[in-house]
Amino acid sequence: MAAMPCTAPAYSIDSIRESMRLASYATMVQNLCTASMAKTLYLLRHAKSAWDDPTASDRERELNRRGRRNAPQMGRALAQRIAPQPIHVSPARRAQLTLGGLQDGWPELQGLPHVTDEALYVFSSADLVDWLCVRDAGEDSLFLIGHNPAFTELVNWLCGESVLDNLPTAGFVQLSLMIDAWADLQAGCGRLVDRIFPRELDQ
Repeated sequence: MAAMPCTAPAYSIDSIRESMRLASYATMVQNLCTASMAKTLYLLRHAKSAWDDPTASDRERELNRRGRRNAPQMGRALAQRIAPQPIHVSPARRAQLTLGGLQDGWPELQGLPHVTDEALYVFSSADLVDWLCVRDAGEDSLFLIGHNPAFTELVNWLCGESVLDNLPTAGFVQLSLMIDAWADLQAGCGRLVDRIFPRELDQ
């Protein structure tokens, strides 16, 4: 019996193009679905504060010389990395001055509706988790200026492991959180995707 000739399936150019279009559409939908499940959290610890006034309360302390230098320095660095957005800030004087210095180095922040929130004057990561969990699910990213040890503890809790020994003053981290809503926060839901420390900018 003679062998049957081997022939390729008869596909038209139009059918091939349609298959490619559908495959491209499916990939786009998959990427959009994946993107919608991620939130971004930006954390900036306040710049270095001064201790030379023994009469000043903790929340009244100013920035020292290094802090006044680092805040605009970080602003210039962040302007090259992320889009400007409103920032939620602790009411502590050192955090407020950090925001001011950040804006000096990052003019696009000026005029945005930044928010001073009393609830961010905290030093426990549990308090920050409580604050984050009630944020609007429609907010895809949040930027906070606040305090240690809360920030360092929060980063390690969200990442599910110790990825940060200590977030230094004026230090910045960016976390990607695989959640649909802020209320879904849990240990290990995030990963550290970027960090900038002032000492690295001095090199």
